[in-house]
Amino acid sequence: MDPLLTILTAGGEISASTAILLIGLSALTSLLTATLGAGGGMLLLAVMASVVPLSALIPVHGLVQLGSNANRALMTWSHIDVKLLCYFSIGALLGAILASFIVVQLPLLFIQVAVAGFILFLVWGGKPKAQNTGTSGRILAGLTTTVITMFVGATGPLVAAFVHRSQNTKLRLTATFASCMTVQNVLKAFVFTFIGFSFWQWAGLIGAMIVSGALGTWLGLHVLQKIPLQRFVLLFKLVITLLALRLLVDALLSLT
Repeated sequence: MDPLLTILTAGGEISASTAILLIGLSALTSLLTATLGAGGGMLLLAVMASVVPLSALIPVHGLVQLGSNANRALMTWSHIDVKLLCYFSIGALLGAILASFIVVQLPLLFIQVAVAGFILFLVWGGKPKAQNTGTSGRILAGLTTTVITMFVGATGPLVAAFVHRSQNTKLRLTATFASCMTVQNVLKAFVFTFIGFSFWQWAGLIGAMIVSGALGTWLGLHVLQKIPLQRFVLLFKLVITLLALRLLVDALLSLT
């Protein structure tokens, strides 16, 4: 195999066409998150769950999202609510320490059902209400969402609900949300490294997806802010639902 293909396909764990699909999708989902505020990570997770080995799904998705959110945070750094970020980070650190004692090599069936169920809940369940919480609430938000993300991945909508405050501008919300997710994904990377996951095998694909995600973030922040997206949001929900249902079907078929 060509050395470049070996790097991009994690040593043959996925096909070359799948690697190209994921690199392009990383740009698209970063664009969506920058434009809509959230949702891109959920779409990326749903697709990756169908084409990436489930044992690598949560850690690889987390590191790609780290790149996407860090890029967005850097591009909007002057708008970050530093006080909220500090309290959230304290809770996230506590959550990561707790998760390191809980997260083990989970059965693939559990990962399939948990990820699919969580995606369907976020798409069709009641939306988490924006919380204007105090210090303890922000610490608790960091703790709980960090523990949850170790098992199901895309907790962006939950984090967005906690960091949202009505007096913030859209840019301030985007910056603060991205910075909180960056902290959370850094801690996720540490936890999965601690329990033995080898990121090096996937480093080439992750790096390529982060670069394409940076391009998508730039486009979302600078070009597509004013495009009407109502119809697209419905299509977005339907596609994610079909992907999640396919994951559940695969889980059920594995029991037969």
